[in-house]
Amino acid sequence: AHDIRRTDLWYGAIRHQKVLRRRFEIFPKVLAENTGLKANEVLANMYNAHQDSVTGVNAGINLESDHCEVMDVVEHQIFDVFLTKHWGIKFAVNAANTVLVVDQIIMAKQAGGPKPRKGQADPDDE
Repeated sequence: AHDIRRTDLWYGAIRHQKVLRRRFEIFPKVLAENTGLKANEVLANMYNAHQDSVTGVNAGINLESDHCEVMDVVEHQIFDVFLTKHWGIKFAVNAANTVLVVDQIIMAKQAGGPKPRKGQADPDDE
């Protein structure tokens, strides 16, 4: 979410950066709540840890701790598959964009129904 906050466009088609950032904050919030940590405290610590461009890249929360503790995930040999997340997020964003485009097309069409006749008053208006 922090990297998205710094960019103007992400994947070229996203205009609602605030909504996308909130969606990405769901993951650490859910993990924090499931482990018994305070979600707001976890997010604040993660944002603070990621401010440092050198050590912040490897910052993570120690979920085995009783309190919100930032740790170096490389030092603890915790690795994740980047490409799986990258393509999953890319496909999800493309699907959301497709839904939004289809919704805009549907909303742009005029509603059907009979058109009022010229010169005659509508009996329901009286």
